[in-house]
Amino acid sequence: MTASASETKYLSEFYHLPEFKNLDGYKNNGGYVQLPKALKMQPQEIIDLVKASGLRGRGGAGFPTGMKWGFLPKNNEPRYLLCNADEGEPGTFKDRMMMEKAPHQLIEGMIISSFAIGCKKSYIYVRGEYDDSIDALEAAIAEAYKAGFLGKNILGSGFDHDMDVYRGAGAYICGEETGMISSLEGLKGQPKLKPPFPAIQGYLKKPTIVNNVETLAAVKYILRDGAAAYRKFGTEKSAGTKLFSLSGNIMKPGNYEVPLAFPLKDMIYGLGGGMKAGRKLKAVIPGGSSAPVLTAEEAERALLDYESLAQMGTMLGSGAIIVIDDSKCMVECLANLMHFYHHESCGQCTPCREGTGWLDKITTSILAGRGRLSDIELLLKVADNMKGKTICALSDAAALPVLSFVPKFRDEFEYYVREGKSKVKGTAFKTPSYLSAGAH
Repeated sequence: MTASASETKYLSEFYHLPEFKNLDGYKNNGGYVQLPKALKMQPQEIIDLVKASGLRGRGGAGFPTGMKWGFLPKNNEPRYLLCNADEGEPGTFKDRMMMEKAPHQLIEGMIISSFAIGCKKSYIYVRGEYDDSIDALEAAIAEAYKAGFLGKNILGSGFDHDMDVYRGAGAYICGEETGMISSLEGLKGQPKLKPPFPAIQGYLKKPTIVNNVETLAAVKYILRDGAAAYRKFGTEKSAGTKLFSLSGNIMKPGNYEVPLAFPLKDMIYGLGGGMKAGRKLKAVIPGGSSAPVLTAEEAERALLDYESLAQMGTMLGSGAIIVIDDSKCMVECLANLMHFYHHESCGQCTPCREGTGWLDKITTSILAGRGRLSDIELLLKVADNMKGKTICALSDAAALPVLSFVPKFRDEFEYYVREGKSKVKGTAFKTPSYLSAGAH
C-alpha cells in the first residue's frame, strides 16, 4: 500500500548520526574497514566486481561504472579520478547531503576506486555555492591524511594517493564532465569535443575517470557485500539503490533512498506524504529539470529506473523528482526553465547559444501578452532543431522540456496566447526584471 512505502537505507543508513561526518564516528559505524581489504586485492578484481554489480553512474547519464573504468588504457601513464560534485541540475540536492553528512564515505570510496584504476591523484569538484559541503570535505580529508588513509604508502600497502577539493564558480555547464575538466585546468568552463573521451585523454590530456558522488560512495558497499548482494536491489539493468531528491508541491520534500524500480506514486504519496491540502497532482519532472515532464496519469504508473522511464519518453537523470500540482501554470513553469538554460548556455555551439535564447524570448513573450498562436509551433520547431547538434547535452536539456510541456499541456499555451493570461490562475503573469526579454 502506498501509505506504507518505506526507504531502503543502504548508503544512507547512518546519515541520521551527527558523528558520522567525523572520522571516529565513521569508523565506529564500519568506516575504513573496506579500504585495507581493497588494498590487498588485485586492482582488476575490484573493477570486475564493480562491473558485475551493475552499478551505473548516478549523476545523470547512467553509464555502467565498471565499463567506464575498463576504457582506461593499459599503460603506465599517470591517470586521474575526478569526483563530479558540481550538482547544478535544478531540483537535485542529494550529493550535497552526502558530502555534509558522510564525507568519509565518499573519500573511502574514492581511495578504493583510485587504487582500482591505478590513480595517484584525485579531485572533488564541488559546486561553488556549497560552502558547507566544502568545509565538511576539507575537514574529513585532513582527518584521513592524519590517520594514514591518504598520502604516501597508505596502510603500508605501497599505494600512494593524494586528494584535493576544487571549488567551482557556480556554472551549470561545469557539471558536464569535459566542461568540468576544462574548468579544473584553469580554462573557460566549456565542454570539449569527444572523442577523445576523458578515459583516453582527459585532465591535462591524461587518462581520466569522472564519477558522481553517489557512484563513488557505492563502491565501498559493493566491496563489502559483493555484487550479488548489491543486485538484490533494483532490476537486472538498473541495479542497486538510488538517492532521490523530492521537491515541489509535496508535503514532505527531501532526500529518499529506495531500490531502483520503486513506484513513483509511492515516492509521492508514501514517502513524500502526498499533495498539499486541497491540491491534485498535475505533472512530475522525474529526473531533474532537463527531463521531459510526465502527466499525472503517467506518473501514477511510472517506475523509477532507467529503462522504465526511457520507455515513457523521459529519463531518470540525476534523480531529482519535481512535483507540480494543479495550481501551477505550465506556461510559467516552462518560461522559468527556459530562462535558466539560456542563462547557463556557455555559448560555444550555435544551436544552443541561439536556440536557448529564442526559447527564452518566445516563452517570455507569451507571458508578456505578446504571443501568437504561431509561436507555439515555433517553440517546437526551435527545440527540435536543437537536439543532438551540439558538443554537450545542454542544448537537449533545454529542448526536451519544450518538446514535452507543449504537446502535453498545449491547451494552456493556446489559452495564454489567446487570452493574455493563465488558464489556471486566471491572471496575467507579472514578469520580474530577471525574466524579461533581453535581461542577460
